[in-house]
Amino acid sequence: MACEEKTLVEILEEHNPIDLAKYINYVSAPQAGAIATFSGTTRDSFDGKTVLELRYEAYVPMAIRCLKSICSSARSSWNLHSIAVSHRLGPVPVGETSVFIAISSVHRIDALAACKYVIDEIKASVPIWKKEVYANGEIWKENSEFLERRLELGKNDGGRCGKAAEFKAHDRKGCCGAKVKVNEEGVANIRTDHGGSSEAEYGEDPIHLH
Repeated sequence: MACEEKTLVEILEEHNPIDLAKYINYVSAPQAGAIATFSGTTRDSFDGKTVLELRYEAYVPMAIRCLKSICSSARSSWNLHSIAVSHRLGPVPVGETSVFIAISSVHRIDALAACKYVIDEIKASVPIWKKEVYANGEIWKENSEFLERRLELGKNDGGRCGKAAEFKAHDRKGCCGAKVKVNEEGVANIRTDHGGSSEAEYGEDPIHLH
């Protein structure tokens, strides 16, 4: 009996480790001949500095919306069965998983290509900020993919996550040097320390926050 195609996107609250088996089981299906996974873990050093942990923050409604859009784009590009994406917030110690992706498909070529696409897009466009905590200090880190995408948006006047973007009533500064101002209409203006800005709209889709 065929199983329905499914998509699961979750952002986990602090101190909730990612259950890898849960997401692999979610995408498993009799008709799926392949399951591709990606697990992003905290490594113990960077540029000769000892890393103690990574800490993640996110604007959750916007992040969920972006993740769903990325999954939808992956489905339109490859023949996929089910997709599961999970990202932790808060501290993630060395050796633990911060982001996990599982994608099933009939043939491996689709699942493998889609898995790479999804993690690349997460790094480039999802508003999740990372701080590296060292033995002798800490620093917000900007993904190179995020910077490249931001510069590209500045040239093309495009939007994030496949559509124009905007946020809710506060200012914050993230690791990428981006200042996010959100108004009550759910519109965010994103300004960078290097000049330039972009805006985006976010609806109130149901979200999985655990």
